[in-house]
Amino acid sequence: MDAKTERIVSLAPSATEILQALDGSDLLAGVTHHCEADAPAVGGWLNPDYDAIADRDPDLVLTADDLQADIAADLRERGHEVYHAAPATLEEVVESFADLGEAVGLPDEGSALARRARSRLARVDRLTPDDDHPVVYCEEWSEPPMAAGNWVPEAVEAAGGRYPFVSPGERSREVSTAEVETAGPDHVVLHVCGHGDRADPEDITRRDWDLPAIERGNVHVLDDSLLNQPSPRLVEGIETLAVKLHPDALNS
Repeated sequence: MDAKTERIVSLAPSATEILQALDGSDLLAGVTHHCEADAPAVGGWLNPDYDAIADRDPDLVLTADDLQADIAADLRERGHEVYHAAPATLEEVVESFADLGEAVGLPDEGSALARRARSRLARVDRLTPDDDHPVVYCEEWSEPPMAAGNWVPEAVEAAGGRYPFVSPGERSREVSTAEVETAGPDHVVLHVCGHGDRADPEDITRRDWDLPAIERGNVHVLDDSLLNQPSPRLVEGIETLAVKLHPDALNS
């Protein structure tokens, strides 16, 4: 868009976070119950209230992820202008900061946010050791256990670890006890979707998994938004994870 959009309804927490990082909070005319923003709620992430959205009279509606693709299509059929993003890799996440800035009429701010993200990731890369890459298992869901996919494999690598469970850009998938034990993770990271930082590390020890991570006390709980959300929080999550994997290098 050529001009700054005046009224935006964001149906994705990631889009809301990006917009706020662009200093665009004043543009928010509505958000979901899952977004952390001072704006009227228009339903949930996967069950928005279309009438409430229409009542907010948005110039643009923001959606994200393949799970909201049908919602985006429904909104377009109802006559709404929609910007939909579905990044699957770390680079696509960072680039989405600039893309969303362009979409809402804040292109300079979007480009600057992407540059800052890349600078922070480069700093982590400089500070983490080249010869120490512990194996990391990241669990996005616990019943059944699911190894995180999408950008998380690259996030682990960016934090100085190795992730043999899912290839970058692929969806999260269920894993067996044998798979995890064979990989022998040095660290386990729980970032259970929808649990914030309330995941219970005892869930891992109760499974009686034979893992180096358990023996060494390297079971970590991260707020799920730090790894699951394709927003500037992901960069913070990579920085946080890097400290967990390499405390001596990053806390010195």
